[in-house]
This record gives sequence, C-alpha cells and structure tokens, in this order.
Amino acid sequence: MPAKQYSWELAWGYPAFRTKFILGTVILIGILLFIPSFFANIEDREGVVLHDWILKAINPADVSFYIFFVLYATVLMFLVRMSMNSVICLKTLWSFIFLCLIRMITIKMVPLNPPHGIIELIDPCSVLFYRSNVITKDLFFSGHTATLIVGGICMSRSRDKIIAFSAALIIGILLLIQHVHYTVDVIAAPFFSMICCYFGKSVAKLS
Repeated sequence: MPAKQYSWELAWGYPAFRTKFILGTVILIGILLFIPSFFANIEDREGVVLHDWILKAINPADVSFYIFFVLYATVLMFLVRMSMNSVICLKTLWSFIFLCLIRMITIKMVPLNPPHGIIELIDPCSVLFYRSNVITKDLFFSGHTATLIVGGICMSRSRDKIIAFSAALIIGILLLIQHVHYTVDVIAAPFFSMICCYFGKSVAKLS
C-alpha cells in the first residue's frame, strides 16, 4: 500500500494491513488479559530501594490530578489521530505492543520496591488494566512517560510530536514530585520507547 494512502477503506482492502491489524489487536488483548496476574505477582515480591538523591531533594506532593489530566488529554489526541490515519494506527498499535512486552521484561528483571515518600497514584484506569486500584512496584521503566513518547514518535504532524514530547516531560517531572518513580525509571523511558517504536514500525511496515 503506498504511504500516501491513509483512509481506512483503502487500508482494509490491503491484505497485509488487515492481517497485521487483526493480529496486533489479538496480541494486545492477550497482553491486557495477562497483565493483572503479572502485576499481582510483582506486587507480592520484594525488591530493593534505590538511593535517589534527586528524589531526596524533592518534597513529595500529590499531583495525581495533573498527571491524569496531561496523560489522558494526550492519549485522547493519539486516539483521534489514529482514527483518522490507518498507517499511524498500525504503527502505534505494534509499538505499544512492544512497549508492554519490553516493560514487563524489565520490571521482571529489575525488582524494585517503591521510593521512600511515595504518594500512591490512584489511576482510574488501573481497575481496567491491572484489576487493582494501586500498583506501586511497576517501576523500571516509567510506563506513563514511555506511552507518551511512543505515541509522539508515531505521530506524523510536528505539532502533535511537540505536544506529546512536552507532555512526556511534564509527566516525568510530576511522577518524581509524587515519588511514584525513581529518576532512573523516567530517564530510561525515552531509550526503551525508541526501541519499541523501531520494532513496532518494522512490523507495521507495508511494502
């Protein structure tokens, strides 16, 4: 399918797009069904507490409202763009799949306990994805920050990219203020986001 063809009607008539979209959707649903048991196991295990001099210098404050406002407003923008552009949708879908998979691997490999002074982040969507109101040990790396960076990389408009990356920066700072993540969790997010997008775009590529 030529890159200039973005409409869903044209895309759906292309077998490679249809196969990759359906397969990606099935895989993502499977991941979402597995996530609750995975994070239940993560919450039950013990990890280490890192010495984070940046967090130590920040007095923790509850900024949950601002985190969710920035996060979900930006995600809404992603969904609108994806609904209008089938190519962006396919790239974002597969990039997010790799983000979920790689993040589960890193969380499993790096057992951490929450930072000192953490103020629990009560995410209204946690019940949907985690089947729990509070998850505190899904630390390395920051999923909130990475989600916005992945979405920004997949966007086609420069303005959308600027909005997404700015939102990711704001979210990263707010997460540290609330002591929800270690500094290394936030700093590592862009690196892993680029890896996820590389694999996601490679799988979603249509020739």
